[in-house]
Amino acid sequence: MAIWNLGSINIDVVYRVPHLPAPGETLAATEVTRGLGGKGANMSVAAARAAGRVAHIGAVGADGGWTVDRLMEYGVDVRHIARLTGETGHAIIAVDGAGENNIILYTGANSHLDSDMIGAALSSADRGDTLLMQNETNGQAEAAQMASQLGLKVVYAAAPFDADAVRVVMPYLDMLVLNAVEAAQLSDALGAELDDLHISQIVVTRGAEGCDHYDNIHKTRQHYPSVKVDAVDTTGAGDTFTGYLVAGLDRDLPIAQAIELAMTAGAIMVTRHGTADVIPDLKDIEDFKRG
Repeated sequence: MAIWNLGSINIDVVYRVPHLPAPGETLAATEVTRGLGGKGANMSVAAARAAGRVAHIGAVGADGGWTVDRLMEYGVDVRHIARLTGETGHAIIAVDGAGENNIILYTGANSHLDSDMIGAALSSADRGDTLLMQNETNGQAEAAQMASQLGLKVVYAAAPFDADAVRVVMPYLDMLVLNAVEAAQLSDALGAELDDLHISQIVVTRGAEGCDHYDNIHKTRQHYPSVKVDAVDTTGAGDTFTGYLVAGLDRDLPIAQAIELAMTAGAIMVTRHGTADVIPDLKDIEDFKRG
C-alpha cells in the first residue's frame, strides 16, 4: 500500500540558546543551523525511513527547490509537490540546553495548495492506501472527504492544534494522533471524552510518560510506557513518532508493534539535534535495540 501525505514543507532555522527567551528578552544564540523541516516533510521522511511507500502532496516557493531534492533523496515521491512563486514555509526554532523548544512558523507556500492538484494526486491512490494530514496546510477538509470516498484510511495529526480544524475533518477520520495537551483541549472544546468520539483509533502521546491508544470500536484503552533516553532536542520527535506509526500500520503491523516501533524512533530522535535530516531509519532502531 502507499501513504499520501498532504503536508507542510518548511525551511527550518534552528538556534541553540542557553534558555528559551522570555518576553522582551534579547538572547545570544550559541549555534545556528538550516535544514529541511515542517510537520509534513518530517512525517514523510519518517514514514519513508520506516520502509513506507510515501508520496508527498505539498508546495514550495521559489527558494525551496533544495527541500524537494532533499525529500527525494530520502525516498519520498515528490511528483505532487508544486513549485510556486513567493516563499517556502519556514520555521524559526529556539532550542535550550534541556532540549525544549519554541517555534515561530510562517506558512508561505504551504497555505496555497490548489484543490485540483490535491485531487489529481489522490486520483492515483488505491483503495486501502492512507491519507496522512497535519494542520499546516490548506485543503485538509476537501482532501479528507475525497480520500474517504475513494476508500483510503484517513489519519490526522492535530498539530498545530485548532479545535475547529479537527471538527471539520472528524467525520472522515480513521485515526487521530495528538499530544496530551491537545487531547485535553479537544475534549474541552467538544464537551466529550476521547473514548466517546466517533473516531475508530486515537493515539495520545505523553512525552516521557509514553502514549495511550484508544480503540473506540472495541472500547479499550492501552498505555505504552516510554523508551528512556537523555533528551537533547525534542524538535520533530512527535512527527517522527507519527510517521513511523502510520508506516507500520500501512505495512500491516499490529497496532501494539507499530506503536512500540514509533516510540523507539521518537526516543532516538530526541537524542539528536535537528529535524528531518536526522530522523532515524530502521537500521538505527535495530542498533538501538541491540544497545
